[in-house]
Amino acid sequence: MASGWDARPPWRPGRLPPLLCLLLLLQLLRSPARAAHIKKAEATTTTTTSAGAEKDEGQFDRYYHEEELGSALREAAAAGPPGLARLFSIGSSVLVYLARELAAGYRRGDPRLVRLLNTTDVYVLPSLNPDGFERAREGDCGLGDSGPPGASGRDNSRGRDLNRSFPDQFSTGEPPSLDDVPEVRALIEWIRRNKFVLSGNLHGGSVVASYPFDDSPEHKATGVYSKTSDDEVFRYLAKAYASNHPIMKTGAPHCPGDEDETFKDGITNGAHWYDVHIGVKGFVTDSVTGAGLENATISVAGINHNITTGRFGDFHRLLVPGTYNITAALTGYMPLTVNNIIVKEGPATKVNFPLRPTVASVIPDTTEAVVTASTVATLNSPLGTQSTHQPIQPQDFHHHHFPDMEIFLRRFANEYPNITRLYSLGKSVESRELYVMEISDNPGVHEPGEPEFKYIGNMHGNEVVGRELLLNLIEYLCKNFGTDPEVTDLVLNTRIHLMPSMNPDGYEKAQEGDPVSVIGRNNSNNFDLNRNFPDQFVQITEPTQPETIAVMSWMKTYPFVLSANLHGGTLVVNYPFDDDEQGIATYSKSPDDAVFQQIALSYSKENSQMFQGRPCKNMYPNEYFPHGITNGASWYNVPGGMQDWNYLQTNCFEVTIELGCVKYPFEKDLPKFWAQNRRSLIQFMKQVHQGVKGFVLDATDGRGILNATISVAEINHPVTTYKNGDYWRLLVPGTYKITASARGYNPVTKNVTVKSEGAVQVNFTLVRSSADSNNESKKGKGDSTNTDDVSDPTTKEFEALIKDLSAENGLERLMLRSSSNLALYRYHSYKDLSEFLRGLVMNYPLITNLTNLGQSAEYRHIWSLEISNKPNVSEPEEPKIRFVAGIHGNAPVGTELLLALAEFLCLNYKKNPAVTQLVDRTRIVIVPSLNPDGREKAQEKDCTSKTGQTNARGKDLDTDFTTNASQPETKAIIENLIQKQDFSLSVALDGGSVLVTYPYDKPVQTVENKETLKHLASLYANNHPSMHMGQPSCPNKSDENIPGGVMRGAEWHSHLGSMKDYSVTYGHCPEITVYTSCCYFPSAAQLPSLWAENKKSLLSMLVEVHKGVHGFVKDKTGKPISKAVIVLNEGIKVHTKDGGYFHVLLAPGVHNINAIADGYQQQHSQVFVRHDAASSVVIVFDTDNRIFGLPRELVVTVSGATMSALILTACIIWCICSIKSNRHKDGFHRLRQHHDEYEDEIRMMSTGSKKSLLSHEFQDETDTEEETLYSSKH
Repeated sequence: MASGWDARPPWRPGRLPPLLCLLLLLQLLRSPARAAHIKKAEATTTTTTSAGAEKDEGQFDRYYHEEELGSALREAAAAGPPGLARLFSIGSSVLVYLARELAAGYRRGDPRLVRLLNTTDVYVLPSLNPDGFERAREGDCGLGDSGPPGASGRDNSRGRDLNRSFPDQFSTGEPPSLDDVPEVRALIEWIRRNKFVLSGNLHGGSVVASYPFDDSPEHKATGVYSKTSDDEVFRYLAKAYASNHPIMKTGAPHCPGDEDETFKDGITNGAHWYDVHIGVKGFVTDSVTGAGLENATISVAGINHNITTGRFGDFHRLLVPGTYNITAALTGYMPLTVNNIIVKEGPATKVNFPLRPTVASVIPDTTEAVVTASTVATLNSPLGTQSTHQPIQPQDFHHHHFPDMEIFLRRFANEYPNITRLYSLGKSVESRELYVMEISDNPGVHEPGEPEFKYIGNMHGNEVVGRELLLNLIEYLCKNFGTDPEVTDLVLNTRIHLMPSMNPDGYEKAQEGDPVSVIGRNNSNNFDLNRNFPDQFVQITEPTQPETIAVMSWMKTYPFVLSANLHGGTLVVNYPFDDDEQGIATYSKSPDDAVFQQIALSYSKENSQMFQGRPCKNMYPNEYFPHGITNGASWYNVPGGMQDWNYLQTNCFEVTIELGCVKYPFEKDLPKFWAQNRRSLIQFMKQVHQGVKGFVLDATDGRGILNATISVAEINHPVTTYKNGDYWRLLVPGTYKITASARGYNPVTKNVTVKSEGAVQVNFTLVRSSADSNNESKKGKGDSTNTDDVSDPTTKEFEALIKDLSAENGLERLMLRSSSNLALYRYHSYKDLSEFLRGLVMNYPLITNLTNLGQSAEYRHIWSLEISNKPNVSEPEEPKIRFVAGIHGNAPVGTELLLALAEFLCLNYKKNPAVTQLVDRTRIVIVPSLNPDGREKAQEKDCTSKTGQTNARGKDLDTDFTTNASQPETKAIIENLIQKQDFSLSVALDGGSVLVTYPYDKPVQTVENKETLKHLASLYANNHPSMHMGQPSCPNKSDENIPGGVMRGAEWHSHLGSMKDYSVTYGHCPEITVYTSCCYFPSAAQLPSLWAENKKSLLSMLVEVHKGVHGFVKDKTGKPISKAVIVLNEGIKVHTKDGGYFHVLLAPGVHNINAIADGYQQQHSQVFVRHDAASSVVIVFDTDNRIFGLPRELVVTVSGATMSALILTACIIWCICSIKSNRHKDGFHRLRQHHDEYEDEIRMMSTGSKKSLLSHEFQDETDTEEETLYSSKH
């Protein structure tokens, strides 16, 4: 490094020994310039050389200006065979000579150059500062006192020193502006685009090889050795250059003005040109497909500097000779560590890393539990194997007050970014962050099948040993990862969360050396946090504290398996239960008492003083704990303790560890505590890998089932599965009958043998209980099936996107890849809002449409902005979501958030693939201001005023959503949005607190679909950094506690006529109300932070609207059926749209569906709704086969029988009538016959008696058949 002005003028002419590298002086010009890219020749080398090459070879006697430089590089490129060199424009003379030498030497067949160029891409860039070079003067060795800055050509044309213009790691201010150094900006971009391995930067002003770092935290000009993580490698490379330089290797360049300057070891002369190939090289591949994996991380244990693989999975890591442990890691794959890799002088050691994909859904089933299945992805020892390797011990032993602790945590998060993540659960009463350090090989991500562990320290502020031990543990794990097998295996296979201080406020009040007092024990509200948790036996009446709320929310968020709470005051491990029903000191056994004893002993037996059982003889002479463990209630009764709440309310087993007799020991004693507890802390963490683990999978699609129950016979403590269906169940060795069950599935029971050498993997595949009944119902009665669209690859791609965005950190990745350059610095008045919306439509006409829904009382437009790939075009198959803000004019934060959301979506459309697909497949309707009149009256920074809350007529619009709405604003929303009944979800933004409410706002006894409504509200709250903690901390409501940040509207502020109640009742659309800030109208300066807080939650709604159930209703001929009624869970009703489509959001689980349509037979089905994907249902109707509610066959049979009976009866009646009719006819006929005979007889018997005549006339003449027959013949 040159002294004095550190002037480095252009290198003076002279022969430069060859320097082999992949990058020599990166450079880019403002005007076109050239760089030679010399690569492997594609043709066979030849001994023939061009005349030009012969002429110029060996001539190194001049400088090259701009035009000459281009000619010289073209000449050098032509000197080699075809394909050897490529000249391109990216932006002195010594590098021109080098390029010529490489090209000509390759053609000559120089074996060193042939070997080099056949295996290396060499970039030679002669000038980073061509403008300065043109101003420099030959023979000028430095800058005189009288010269103006930059006159010598050192600086660029704008007077900037390029080697002082790069962002610096030790700078405390803003990064330097690159506007005046376009050379630097272009160079940085170029370096980032290429996977360079080695670079040399040539300067002048001295004769020495300088290696990083160039700066130090002290910013001293000289005298400070600023070491990199790769210090040995850099020293080796520097010597490799200098050892062949005749002056440099002496270490005494004797430069004018610095004759006494020397450099130890000179940096001597003589590198082999192929020394760039030292170290390790190879490929990282997918072990299943064999494909190369780009951007995999290659980390070397003990060296905090990682590299990444190229596009084909290739890597080259420079290392000095020695033995190394190297790890390859990539998201979605199990990391792989290869130990004891030997690097020698000469060619690089070849090491390949085949990474095994992380298995989530295709996992072999285990019918009978067997032995141990280690998931350690290393090529060395399994988890827990002891090693002769001596781990690095912590060096930082002192009491860390909050600022000191904060710096410590940030330091390790910064130094070990590949295995750490620092995050906060929230704030204490005095607004101190409740920090947690995560240590994992894949920080920030839950890896399916990997258990999660936590330690919590300093719950009582004056019990400080746990706080310091956890800071020591952070240092120990970070520094030994990759070198110590035990630590490496633990970090690779466990997601570890360490919370050094749960009570930072109390700690600041406590006093060093205090052995037994209670000063600082409680939090700043003077509550004991270990008496503040809900209890199974006692009603806790004290208000739940912010620290308690934050920790409870944390425990509900992560699938913790095992935990310990570190205390002080004695030396023992205390396990549940901590209290009993009678409130007396007696053994209170939990269902898992044997497990708790086992894990408690795993800690105590590694601490010899604790294991003896008589820890504090001077303070408590009668205290005795056999083997250093005790049941909590047997020791003394503790209602409201954290360990019992863990066990009863989560899947996590927790114990309380008392670490010493003195609560706040002196600093000098801290190393002793680490020595006593180091092995205990590690061994206890290993217990998370005991018992049974595995996955519960859906037999239909192989996906994991969320919230399935794992129960062990005769142990009354079930655990539940996490998002991917993974579970962990701690058990002592033995044989168990374990059952996996889930709503809507047939349970499965297996006999499992647990051994002591690690967790047994047992997977369960469950069959949906409705499958058989559904198959029976399909026979001759139409169809109702769950389907997946396998024919459309874009649909599959979108389904994969929704699943990715639903995964942990999925939305964070979306936001990181998105442009978010939004101007959130002021509120928009009505006029500004109108112009903003029109501006969006003008700039993004293909995806936006602006509609006027109606007018306010003062005749302002109520705007509705649609964002879709086909705005204003009906697409019934796509879900439709509504965002509404400004129902109360005095709470305009929601308005600004929706404008930001609209601009965010437009800015990233066709730029961010995820945003593009969401817009293409969703109809997004944004109503930014429902009450523009009230908004015009409200005043900024007025946090509590009700001015502007109502509309111009003094009506609170959120009480006017009724069937006889009176206000124009509410009528516009009802008629043009809600009553159309085509929305799947609605989100309303308001102000005055920080929470989410769900229907109903009116007081009701029961809430239909409560599970789904609460699920939607919780989804928003959980994606908000503080809302889910349930402590808005609003002024005058500091004690307000809202569990999970979610509450039913009526339980918070009950009222009638709300928009969300009307939306659910008449619009058949679930709606939640989000309260974005305590202040109704906060300062505009808070808008950026409010957008940052709500951005993820708002985007989560766009993802959630694509879940639930998507359905299509048709008849047997395939004709879509619109206006069919879909009844879900015998309560919720939706109607099919045009085209037969319907969509409804439902909470994850199994749901019943009834489909009804006029003229068709009613259909029944069940559907399983996942948390990360939509369920598709096709309902096929058959013609209604029922008449008067009875089967058609029965009605036809009965009708036929009835008609037959009627016909038969009619025939009988007709016959009878006919017979009677014939008798009457025969009587009259006989009567006429007798009349004729009578007349004849009168004529013949003129004198006969009257009596004889009468007797003959009236006698019965129908008594004989003969007479009847006779009459019939007539």
